[in-house]
Amino acid sequence: MVHSPPPGPPAAKPRHYADSFWCTYIVSVVAASIAEVLTYPLDLTKTRLQIQGEKAAAQHGISSGPYRGMIKTALGIAKEEGTLELWRGITPAIYRHVIYSGIRIVTYERLRDDVAGKDPDGYFPIWKSAICGATAGAIAQFAASPTDLIKVQIQMEGKRRLLGKKPRVHSAGHAFQQIMAQGGVRALWKGSIPNVQRAALVNLGDLTTYDSAKRFILTHTTLTDNHFTHILASACAGLVAATMGTPADVVKTRIMHQPTDALGNGLVYKSSIDCLIKTIENEGVFGLYKGFLPVWIRMAPWSLTFWLSFEQIRSFLGASGF
Repeated sequence: MVHSPPPGPPAAKPRHYADSFWCTYIVSVVAASIAEVLTYPLDLTKTRLQIQGEKAAAQHGISSGPYRGMIKTALGIAKEEGTLELWRGITPAIYRHVIYSGIRIVTYERLRDDVAGKDPDGYFPIWKSAICGATAGAIAQFAASPTDLIKVQIQMEGKRRLLGKKPRVHSAGHAFQQIMAQGGVRALWKGSIPNVQRAALVNLGDLTTYDSAKRFILTHTTLTDNHFTHILASACAGLVAATMGTPADVVKTRIMHQPTDALGNGLVYKSSIDCLIKTIENEGVFGLYKGFLPVWIRMAPWSLTFWLSFEQIRSFLGASGF
């Protein structure tokens, strides 16, 4: 009598192509680009607000114009510089997301699924999610920091020209050349420390909150993994991300915007800590929340647009939910 060998372990289910590294990366970039184009005017307004009333810069004879508030700033840009100027810097912003958004999503998913690991019951603890979110954001932003620097400098050019100042850069390519000529490769990462700090906090708020809020909704309500669930989770993510990330965003913007000497050293702030201290001393704690309203108003629709687009494209391709 012939005995058949004992059955081995069940064959692993083949991974769907839509869940692969590169497909997830590309979908992340596409979703981020859609969100960026739709909400970019708010980002430009936020950047201008964070520079207005900068007392430390004024002490060095660097004027940034009067403080006008969010609505007046946005309307002023459209009226004084032209409506299309609200999208000034969109090109390097898209370049940034080609690097940043792709890396942050695939890094978070790999850390969550392959490194940190879920509990046996399928639950992913918030503390693990927070570590994964902050780590993914920091890695992605460090890689994309040069594009962020170029974007900030281009965003401020319209204001400089309006004040009668000589333009510093004319395009993304010209900004890259100028930065390299003045400080070399190292200068491309000017402001990278507060940039990375901000990204870690923002992604701790965004990725962690979205992942946790979505899981909570699915397990504690009768809602399914649909558009309404994505809207609720992304609304929570946008608010938490804006609250946690605005102070670091203010510091990052001011360091990137400040003029430098021949060696590439800042003329206003020595470091992100110096900028933080001077901002609080001169403008109070709430000075760190300049531009919070447009940050939040932008992050809410940005987060909503990104997550809806991301989830919808993944669903269309046959991938699993985030």
